Amino acid sequence: MLNEKVFEIVTARNALTVTPTLALELVRDLPDVPVMLETLLQLELKVSERAVDLGAMSQLVLSDLGASLQIMRLAGREESFEESHPARIEDCISGLGVQACLEAVSRRTFTRNSSHLEIFDIWSHSREIAESCRSIADAEFPSVHPDEAYLVGLFHAIGTLPEVFDWDLAASLPGDPALAGLKIAEAWALPGCVLAYFIARRSPRGTSPWTRIVDHAHHYAGFSLVECSSNDRLPVSKRSALAVQLV
Repeated sequence: MLNEKVFEIVTARNALTVTPTLALELVRDLPDVPVMLETLLQLELKVSERAVDLGAMSQLVLSDLGASLQIMRLAGREESFEESHPARIEDCISGLGVQACLEAVSRRTFTRNSSHLEIFDIWSHSREIAESCRSIADAEFPSVHPDEAYLVGLFHAIGTLPEVFDWDLAASLPGDPALAGLKIAEAWALPGCVLAYFIARRSPRGTSPWTRIVDHAHHYAGFSLVECSSNDRLPVSKRSALAVQLV
């Protein structure tokens, strides 16, 4: 069993000083993204079973923004994935190995308590939008694979992470989470659909199947859009007084 390491939300000691050019090698070295402790514990239980159910493990990873990012980020560093970075968590896990993936998600964790409300809100928001994106793609966008739509929804707010975790990267991109999201997606070799989403979000027209799906998902999920069509700021939930504040 891996030791339980609870991530306390503090200013990252190893935050990077970046230049306006935002070199990809610097973005690659941003701190680990935390994973919900309950996700880690459930993953450990699954791995301890006699036979690991790859499908069930993949679904559990996909329910957690941090776990998904950590595993895809690890896959992006592997030589075996250089030519074609996998777009599915299942391929990442089978290619990297279960133990390597478990190590990646166990580096930093956080718990669902008052100290981590902002983090928990973003994780919950991302999962809700991801599930809505998959349903919308399945029903309204026959040219879009529902699983890719899920990933786009899950990762659509990663550009807010530097500001939330007080990484120095945020200082070089004030008020531009869409650009931060694009640079993170490029540096961490996230799937092409995620890159396409951020490229479209930053284009003058700002519309594509990906942006329309994400915008529709916010609407259907009952969120108030905050300039989502132009700069992808994280919407604020009408249903919670504990909505994320990105200031």
